[in-house]
Amino acid sequence: MKLSLTSWSLRACSLEEAAGIAHVLGIGALDLGYFYGPALDKAALLADPDKAAERVRRLGVTVPSFYHLFGDSLAARNLADAGHLDANVADFRQVARFCRAAGIPTVFVLPGVVNPGQGRAQALAQSAASLNRLLPIAAEAGVTLTVEPHVHSYLESPALALELIERVPGLKLTLDYAHFVCLGWRQDEIDVLAPHAAHMHVRQGKPGALQTKGHEGTINMAAQLATLKAANYAGYLSLEYVHQDYMGTLYDDVLTETIQLRDQIRAWLA
Repeated sequence: MKLSLTSWSLRACSLEEAAGIAHVLGIGALDLGYFYGPALDKAALLADPDKAAERVRRLGVTVPSFYHLFGDSLAARNLADAGHLDANVADFRQVARFCRAAGIPTVFVLPGVVNPGQGRAQALAQSAASLNRLLPIAAEAGVTLTVEPHVHSYLESPALALELIERVPGLKLTLDYAHFVCLGWRQDEIDVLAPHAAHMHVRQGKPGALQTKGHEGTINMAAQLATLKAANYAGYLSLEYVHQDYMGTLYDDVLTETIQLRDQIRAWLA
């Protein structure tokens, strides 16, 4: 297992500065997306994926994962809404081309939300249909497609996540235990998802809190790492402390918590 840093953790930095910080911290890998100072320009990427990939290659940093958001919010153009499927498929072809050109092995998208008139079952069915359209596009580009179950999506239980994986053969997860712990799931109930992870986001959380300082969280980090090792997970652990107006994740010293978590993981892996 190797460490990475999420670019959206460093919201005041430029993309080049975020890549430099990843190097200075001895991490050397950086997940990319469309968010805050280190953002890639989504419109420019979709218009010219090869040019966007060229900029990423010049960063001189390993990029293990790319976070693509179809709309401009969790709900906009979400995958559980059939009305945007054709447009989402068209955009995703460009995203897959970008990832291949930039040498990014994994792309993650959000599963979708419960839209007006839907329940979770209907949202899951449409999301599965959408992902089954995207999966061969990713495969053709040599990129692994993942979804991240998250708070406020329709995918808020380990059982639903397993059902989605069953309906979309070949789909993998970007797994963040903190989302499930925040919702009240026990850690051992989340462990069943570890064999399906192709990418990991890592931070501390506790019931009712998506993100906490390291000493305030309830996630047993050593047990989580042991579970991943037992599942033969050999991918990246992306440190994802953030400062953003989502689920109260505004009150932590991102750099301090990132470094402390880095050191905790390194000590276990040594």
